[in-house]
Amino acid sequence: MGAIPKDVIQGIIRSQNFKSAGEVYSFLKESFKDVLQEILEAEMDTTLGYSRDEASSKTTDNSRNGYTKKTVRSELGPVELNIPRDRKGEFEPKIVPKYKRDVSGIEEKVISLYARGLSTRDIHEQIKDLYGVEISAEMVSKITERIVPEIKEWQNRPLERIYPFIFMDAIHYKIRDDSSVVSKAAYVVMGINIEGMKDILGIWIGDNESSKFWLGVLNELKNRGVEDVLLFCVDGLTGIKEAINAAFPKSEIQRCVIHQLRNSFKYVSYKDLKAFSKDFKAVYTAPTEESAMDNLIDLKTKWGKQYPYAFRSWESNWDVLSPFFKYPNEVRKIIYTTNIIEGVNRQFRKVTKTKSVFPSDVSLEKMLYLATKNVIKKWIQRYRNWDQVLSQLMILYEDRLLSYL
Repeated sequence: MGAIPKDVIQGIIRSQNFKSAGEVYSFLKESFKDVLQEILEAEMDTTLGYSRDEASSKTTDNSRNGYTKKTVRSELGPVELNIPRDRKGEFEPKIVPKYKRDVSGIEEKVISLYARGLSTRDIHEQIKDLYGVEISAEMVSKITERIVPEIKEWQNRPLERIYPFIFMDAIHYKIRDDSSVVSKAAYVVMGINIEGMKDILGIWIGDNESSKFWLGVLNELKNRGVEDVLLFCVDGLTGIKEAINAAFPKSEIQRCVIHQLRNSFKYVSYKDLKAFSKDFKAVYTAPTEESAMDNLIDLKTKWGKQYPYAFRSWESNWDVLSPFFKYPNEVRKIIYTTNIIEGVNRQFRKVTKTKSVFPSDVSLEKMLYLATKNVIKKWIQRYRNWDQVLSQLMILYEDRLLSYL
């Protein structure tokens, strides 16, 4: 649409003799209302096939039937319109559709503010300042409800047939359940596909972790098209190992080395921590699993009597820590830590920090989904040095990867 010609604007200024910006605003608001009203009248003319001036020559048995008053929100504030009616109820206005009470983009603004984690009060104040419109907590909830079908579609979308890496983690929230408040977890699954691009595959809200729960998540991934995963990278999630073995028996499971180290270090006195961590480096930087185990035994001989609990978790979880040592450095850099998904969780915490308690699972899903969209928007480049990573994977998993390339 072209700009209004300058001579027309100058004519308006001369005829209105504006004295303040407020008068310009009032004029624009009234003009906006008049334009909308004229468009509505023109739409009715099109529906009936004749205008008011041509009523005597009409060729339809339908006719105008008065007006219905309707107030809509706009960027210029509330605007009251007279919506034309016809006797047969066939008129469907396009400029101001039925049931729509917002013609300004306020709904999009509310959703955008909600996605940033603003509280209901902050959203109310911002919308009031921008548009002069009062938005209640109930209204914010109703506006954001419209993304629920979008969330379901996203959560059920088809996925890639193979993912070289899938990361899984959980972040906990307080959610109101009837008259009580319970702790629930948002379980996040993130994948790196064969092109080296990151994606969040889904978010599940659950009461507690179990092999049954994780098996349900993994089977859902399979139902959405995932046929193979080379490596699952996880932290100490309850029941995850059994579920992965059942759903993807060919997949490797790698527990986060960083979390494992932190778990060990919490048992070590601060005065010994620097020396202990330096010695432990020989374990997780070892070139092979055999040398890593030898180094762990040597380390336990040196520190085990003083700090026995620092080694217990390494010994009991060696089966999900040792896969790390079979990979070259390019792959180790990816699977060394679940920080890649913890970065996503940090964004989630950032936008949810104003909510001490969520009123429902759906309200949490809405906020996390909108935050997810903002995170994914920034993932426009493939994983660093992916060509080297893929070359290494091709040597290790040639038979499984070739059919997907």
